[in-house]
Amino acid sequence: MNLLKNKKIAVVGGGPGGLTMARLLQMNGADVKVYERGAHKHARMQGATLDLHEESGLKALKEAGLMDAFWKNYRPGADRLRIVDKNADVVYDDANEKENEQSRPEIDRGPLQNILLDSLAPDTVVWNSHFLSLSKQDDFWKLDFKNGNSALADIVIAADGANSKLRPYITSIRPFFAGITIVEGTVYHSEMKTPNIHKLLNGGKIFALDDEKTLIVSSKGDGSLVFYTGNKTRENWVRDCGIDFADNAQVLTWFKKEYLGWNGAWDELFENAVSNFTPRPQYCMPLDQTWESLPNLTMLGDAAHLMPPYAGEGVNMAMVDALELSQCLLNDDFINIHSAIASYEKQMLERSSETAKQTLESTEALHSPGASEWLISLIS
Repeated sequence: MNLLKNKKIAVVGGGPGGLTMARLLQMNGADVKVYERGAHKHARMQGATLDLHEESGLKALKEAGLMDAFWKNYRPGADRLRIVDKNADVVYDDANEKENEQSRPEIDRGPLQNILLDSLAPDTVVWNSHFLSLSKQDDFWKLDFKNGNSALADIVIAADGANSKLRPYITSIRPFFAGITIVEGTVYHSEMKTPNIHKLLNGGKIFALDDEKTLIVSSKGDGSLVFYTGNKTRENWVRDCGIDFADNAQVLTWFKKEYLGWNGAWDELFENAVSNFTPRPQYCMPLDQTWESLPNLTMLGDAAHLMPPYAGEGVNMAMVDALELSQCLLNDDFINIHSAIASYEKQMLERSSETAKQTLESTEALHSPGASEWLISLIS
């Protein structure tokens, strides 16, 4: 660990990528802190169930020594998939297909976060640390936070997601709009609140594909469900549409208009969702992005290679980024940290470019005529 000897490392962002990074470094004796904007450990547990892939997310967890904890917390059967049309008629059900849990098992975001948090030394995560700015102070980076606090570090790793505030310190390259906007909603107590969709969901996932639109529903272990509409829009649709996304009635009116002809069974999702739907225009980093590596500042996950979610790669990419970056930083064959970072970024950019290409192809196919047939041919 010569490269990291007597070095203070700051990871900005306490999602799965940032926490995996901290775990892998800390278990090898590195001095690392995670600065997370959330006020406490339960502040960032929203979102759908995550499927971890053998060659990426699971590989990182294995290296982190956390597979036993993972198998105690994963959700058997959560990978069950039903593909349906706009009438909620099932066109494909993998319930009778060979189980694939061992290669892509599912876990809720909250339990995964807790596994990673519990693996860290006490006080590794500094909560309520909303990053504002970065500056040089002698040989250190000085990080300033919204709460007025600051911190010094020799190495800074940006793991602060899609709207990374650290990325501009590394590159001016910006993402492009991928043509799709998602509207996300959550229903608690789905068995009682949305009985028809709950029954159709059957503890797994629904992909409703029709009219070049998507509606994806995912069960969670706490009895709730998360759903995502996906349709083609202009880039500034969220700003210009005039919808109050805290008003269920307005969002339902939009859905009935935009998804005209879809079965009324879907309405119960919008009628019973907790208020404050989240609209998410989908962006992707250029496939050919590259930059000059910096000697002591780098990034991982969505901060580095944002892409739409339609290939299930986001969390997996972030976790394998953490694995590869940690391996480079802990490799004494590199002459300095700069060369270790440069090696990591080269392989990360090559890998993420190929994944982003596949993701954009999936995004287009799922929002095109024949989407169901395409997805069935892909998975069966």
